[in-house]
Amino acid sequence: MADGTDSRIATPSAPPGGAPSTGPSGEDAYLERRTLRRGSAGWLLLTGLGVAYVVSGDYAGWNFGLAEAGFGGLAVAAALMGLMYTCLVFSQAEMAAVLPTAGGGYGFARRALGRWGGFLTGTAILIEYMLAPAAIAVFIGDYVQSLHLFGLRAGWPVYLACFAIFIGIHLWGVGEALRFSFIVTGIAVAALIIFVLGALRHFDADRLNDIPVHASAFGANSWLPFGVLGIWAAFPFGMWFFLGVEGVPLAAEETKDPARSLPRAMALSMGILLVLAVLTFIATTGARGAAAVQAEGNPLVAALEGGGEPTLLSRFVNYAGLAGLVASFFSLIYAGSRQLFALSRAGYLPRFLSLTSRRKAPYLGLLVPGAVGFALAAGTGDGARMLNVAVFGATISYALMALSHIALRRREPDLPRVYRTPGGVVTSSIALVLACAALAATFLVDREAAFIALGVYGVAIAYFAFYSRHRLVASAPEEEFAALAAAEAELERDATPPRP
Repeated sequence: MADGTDSRIATPSAPPGGAPSTGPSGEDAYLERRTLRRGSAGWLLLTGLGVAYVVSGDYAGWNFGLAEAGFGGLAVAAALMGLMYTCLVFSQAEMAAVLPTAGGGYGFARRALGRWGGFLTGTAILIEYMLAPAAIAVFIGDYVQSLHLFGLRAGWPVYLACFAIFIGIHLWGVGEALRFSFIVTGIAVAALIIFVLGALRHFDADRLNDIPVHASAFGANSWLPFGVLGIWAAFPFGMWFFLGVEGVPLAAEETKDPARSLPRAMALSMGILLVLAVLTFIATTGARGAAAVQAEGNPLVAALEGGGEPTLLSRFVNYAGLAGLVASFFSLIYAGSRQLFALSRAGYLPRFLSLTSRRKAPYLGLLVPGAVGFALAAGTGDGARMLNVAVFGATISYALMALSHIALRRREPDLPRVYRTPGGVVTSSIALVLACAALAATFLVDREAAFIALGVYGVAIAYFAFYSRHRLVASAPEEEFAALAAAEAELERDATPPRP
């Protein structure tokens, strides 16, 4: 078939060798044990989820891009990455309304690009959402120690507590989990607004471009102290203001009226993130100076204290930064579990990982990545490296998701679309070009992280090529969507009269 489906795809009750079952009862039993709780989230909770994925990036991380590009270069990089995410979100919103499954971007690529496209996209997303929580757990540990909480001198008890407590909330139920995330995210966003109001009292435009100019760099000036190439090198740091927002469609199967709720929530969350990015970036650098905050692990607090004693506001923002990290950590665990669930349910990964509990939570999809994340955090303690690996996986998935929108528009122009992307394929083409540029930029920032991600990607590809692609589950939602599209295309070809 056109989408790559073949006779070796097994029904759910197939034995390990992949021989198909003959009756529907096996399919029903298989999917019954792999069902999420429907209708648990509306557009408001989904908007909170989209902001929660990202909000920790406003508190720290983006400022390291100042050391690569200066204020002007990072501003251009962040603007271009904001454009990329906006175009990507609009493209995803259209596909999410048409294909509302837990697979998210993997489901879109499966329909548009076939089995290989679906697997490559889903694996890249999984790399992002499995590494990012481990990285953020390390950052939470650093925050707890810097605030001298609980008298801890080692990070691993914090990592263990984070994974145990927050996975436990997810196991309790998705509705409870999303409400918890919404509350913590609200605290983090409110604190950002209070920070901006406080920092703007000390704003000085002359501090924005106080990084010394590297005269040997091409195009270097006070606004671009590292030259034009610095803009490109700052792409991954510009992404920190938005990294993760593309995960909203992963909640599709647990959403009320997904065809309408998902596009609305994605647009609102992206709008909120754009506003927060602009305010945080300008207020932080203008209050203290780009040179002073470029290497700070806690740039917002540094901007408020100005090298002096802690203030009431700086202490408040410090604790709020911890809330932001918790919000992102909590929501990224959710996203990773749903991506793993969808890939496992369809047979791309071991099927037992998609089993759900009586409360309709994918318990192994939460526990297994949690164990891996804790091991990585405790074993390496290198949050920055793990986050760079996650960024590499993210950029691959962005390029493939944008390509999926283009392919789906061209291959199935008459597909009923409740929501249509403004600008159509032009919008997704912009996202595709910028995603490829961001992917290349990761090699400029952390080449070792890029090669680690490629190694993990290579192992996953080998597993799919030699094993799981012969054992896919035909009745999984993403596979059914793809099979239906292929059958309709075949019928259209048969109905078309031959040319004389």
